[in-house]
Amino acid sequence: MDSRAFLDLRPSHNPYRWSLPVTDTLATAGGFLFGGCALGAAISALEQTSGRECVWATGQYLSYAQPGEVMDIDVTLAVAGHQITQARAACHVGNREILTVNAALGHRDLNASGQWEQMPDVPSPEDCEEREWRLPATGTISERLEQRMVKGRKLSSLDGTLGDGRTQLWARIPEVIDGVDATALAILGDFVPMAVGQALGIRGGGNSLDNTLRVARLVPTQWVLLDIRVHAVERGFGHGLVHMFAQDGTLMATASQSCIVRFWKGGDEEWARHVPQGGTE
Repeated sequence: MDSRAFLDLRPSHNPYRWSLPVTDTLATAGGFLFGGCALGAAISALEQTSGRECVWATGQYLSYAQPGEVMDIDVTLAVAGHQITQARAACHVGNREILTVNAALGHRDLNASGQWEQMPDVPSPEDCEEREWRLPATGTISERLEQRMVKGRKLSSLDGTLGDGRTQLWARIPEVIDGVDATALAILGDFVPMAVGQALGIRGGGNSLDNTLRVARLVPTQWVLLDIRVHAVERGFGHGLVHMFAQDGTLMATASQSCIVRFWKGGDEEWARHVPQGGTE
């Protein structure tokens, strides 16, 4: 299975329109489309329409899609040059816009390359514990993403003490066996909100306002190390960055996000109603 099949992204008779049936298995425990899946679907539609690979894509989350709805993706190729295409995708359910994505796609044969950001020295995925969940993961996107914590606090240790802003975990999509691509990395890169709760030491997290994926070099890998760095939380918003490394140390991409910071209020059911978007539990 590839990333497009994982999402069940569907073409139409119009080569510039795609559709994503929103199912429980693409949604959070709160019952809303996971932000990484929304961005990943838009990137896949942009790549397939343009015939070019994603260089970067930035998405602004505007509303929420729920299971049972169909999110249509309308692609516009604004400028198509010899090597680079500048494009955008409008993702909507009926007249309700869910996500707006701008992107650049292409490839240039340049005899120069380098990687300056190095993967931290961390244990292998097999030596790390599975991520702890607050809400049942069964039947949600969380069940389809295997995650193993490298650096992070247990839920019982979130006592309001500030952390160092660093959270690390290994992640993979077991169903995607045809290689990690930009779409898969968009799905895996939506975890700054979770790390905000870790940084603040609160029983909370947030919902995404945006996500920008910058793709460097794609290599075969089973697991992806998410090295998450929360930079600041002010005025009720959190800001951070994810470095995504292959198991061999290759920096494949970065993802940067801002999010609305939210505390868990009352029981799990109340939290599920108040936190509807990506990177949460």
